[in-house]
Amino acid sequence: MIITVASGNLHKVEEMNGINPFKDIVLKKIDGDFNPVEDGETFEENAIIKAKEASSIVKDYALADDTGLCVDALDGAPGLHTARYAPTQDEKIKKLLAALEGVPFEKRTARFICNMVLTDKNGNVVHKTVGKIEGYIAEKAAGCGGFGYDPIFYVKEYGMTLAELPDGEKNKISHRFNALLPMLEFISSEEFVSYQNEH
Repeated sequence: MIITVASGNLHKVEEMNGINPFKDIVLKKIDGDFNPVEDGETFEENAIIKAKEASSIVKDYALADDTGLCVDALDGAPGLHTARYAPTQDEKIKKLLAALEGVPFEKRTARFICNMVLTDKNGNVVHKTVGKIEGYIAEKAAGCGGFGYDPIFYVKEYGMTLAELPDGEKNKISHRFNALLPMLEFISSEEFVSYQNEH
């Protein structure tokens, strides 16, 4: 089964396929430019907006996620503005580190939150999942793996940033893994087969 991922971000789709243990489910990036207006007030609302838009384009099931980095010392920022916090990824990291200047390490707690939504060909929400990973914002970037804010997201249990972890290790603990695995389990379940037969 091919499921369209409501994202123009190839890195994200590659990461999702790296997590996916189900050989009969293929996750495919949506074709062309995909840039719906994400004006929801929560990660879940934005994920629903993207999934519905993709379903209307491909006339089939679509999977979307909305992910954000929430830093406690910044009252949850960048949060919903994670992807638009600054023009480039380097600038996003620099801006976040500058905002936390002088904040001691133990108070730099943060989490990535990933809300995932599956919609059918009519844009109906079929299933929703949420994944999280807890960590800290490092005082400087380290590592060259992953993407986004991975170089400054420090995972205490591993003693390194997400960008320093091998892809295989990151894909076992990440927020996206924690949202995607239960979603894929649902897609491969009898419950989903029944839903498809009824719709």
